[in-house]
Amino acid sequence: MQNKPKVIIIGSGASGSAAAWNLSKSSFNIICFEQGPDLEKKSYSSNSLKWEILKKKFFNPNPNIRKMKNDFSIDDKNSPISIANFNAVGGSTILYNCHFPRFHISDFKTKSLDNIGEDWPITYKDLKKYYDQNDKIMNVCGVGGDPAYPDIKNLNKNIPIGKVGIKIAKGFNSLKWHWWPSYSAYLHNSKKKLNFERSTAKNTYLSKAIKNGVKIKKNCQVIEIIVDPKNDAKGVFYKNSRGKKIFESADIILLAAGGIGTPRILLNSKSKKFPEGLANSSKLVGKNLMLHPLGYVEGVFKDFLATNVGPEGCCLASHEFYETDSERDFKRGYSMQVLRGAGPLDTATRLSKLKKITFGNKFHSNFFKYFGKTVGIAVICEDLADKKNNVVLDHNNLDQNKMPGVKINYSLDKNSKNMMRHGLNNAKKILVKSGAKFLHGYGPVRNTGWHIMGTTKMGINPKKSVVNQFGQCHDVSNLFIVDSSIFVTSSGVNCMSTIQALTLKITENIKSNLKSLLKE
Repeated sequence: MQNKPKVIIIGSGASGSAAAWNLSKSSFNIICFEQGPDLEKKSYSSNSLKWEILKKKFFNPNPNIRKMKNDFSIDDKNSPISIANFNAVGGSTILYNCHFPRFHISDFKTKSLDNIGEDWPITYKDLKKYYDQNDKIMNVCGVGGDPAYPDIKNLNKNIPIGKVGIKIAKGFNSLKWHWWPSYSAYLHNSKKKLNFERSTAKNTYLSKAIKNGVKIKKNCQVIEIIVDPKNDAKGVFYKNSRGKKIFESADIILLAAGGIGTPRILLNSKSKKFPEGLANSSKLVGKNLMLHPLGYVEGVFKDFLATNVGPEGCCLASHEFYETDSERDFKRGYSMQVLRGAGPLDTATRLSKLKKITFGNKFHSNFFKYFGKTVGIAVICEDLADKKNNVVLDHNNLDQNKMPGVKINYSLDKNSKNMMRHGLNNAKKILVKSGAKFLHGYGPVRNTGWHIMGTTKMGINPKKSVVNQFGQCHDVSNLFIVDSSIFVTSSGVNCMSTIQALTLKITENIKSNLKSLLKE
């Protein structure tokens, strides 16, 4: 066996960082490519008094609004949901709201249980120990005993649900519906006290990986993966910060560029052997896009509930309507997440659009009728895989390195629309039962394409999938995919925990089968 096999990881976000750390514990020469910059923590929007302004500009999750030097064009006019991603060391975890639920057992076997979608070639049980490991590394906070997750234990101290959580919990209780304090990922100090700094890929996995010798190539965009005549990946072409094209060889390559970035690179890696894109003999690269359609309802209370205090994101969640019920007009289900953290600017602009407040002499008095008193509930709907929902290259819109952008084709099917309507109605019931005056509700919400899944799906059959149960491309044995693009189903919850658990499992398998991978 070679002395220190060379591994290239493309992407430094949730999956790439977890892969880098796990492989760095063994004897590998690891290079992690990140097309974005390495931002200083003090520059994050979350660390600024101007966080609401920065969130709408440089730290906007929509690259078409943000338009950073390292971003690429995403044409999502053919989608009711716009795509969100962030190119920087740490990836989109720089921006995320740290909500950290796991998939359910049923999410891995929807075909067997509900006769819809496909079963994964792995089970929840296969990921259990990796979920537990990831919870520790990502500093997940929570309360044990949740009926939705009876096996989750030994978490860090939970973030208080606050006045708003207590108020909304009473509404759930009156309807006898499930709720539980949300699982969140935040750092703790040496005395295990919460300091409310996000647990990101950068300050957890990646910091450990760098100490273990992993090299990060920032502002370096991989544009193409190269294979040899034997269909083995032999390296990548990338462009550095000065636009110079460089070849980097590798023994093993891991794609961790996300549900949009990964198919983009594969589709751009054309050759005589792979004229429709690398690892695409199934013609499924870019297909089966899932985005988690999100509905939103909002209400206002008479009492000040300090809804503007605390971290952004979810304070409690309900999985009451998560599983399939034959009496409903849709299969599978959704979660409801009670939100907190709306600041003054967001409150004012949103209510102005609703014509609840107007600028003028009475602005302040009207503003304080709502500020700190409004509560939102998000409805996260399970998205069913459909080949018509896809990502394709957009050769009419090139990035700074002359690489094509992408076009998104996506629509909600009848099942999703019925699910959304059901969820919005129930979220409204919760607000009213909790004592709020209903303000508005709608869905799908446009700027919510954070959870991008399914575009290089996992499966046993090479004709019906891109990678096998080990994340290994059917067409290229030393090329692996470790991000959410390999998901078979989308679930009704945030995908971060499952992305990282799956990455840990895949990289453990790489370490265990290194000799066969290197063909020595």
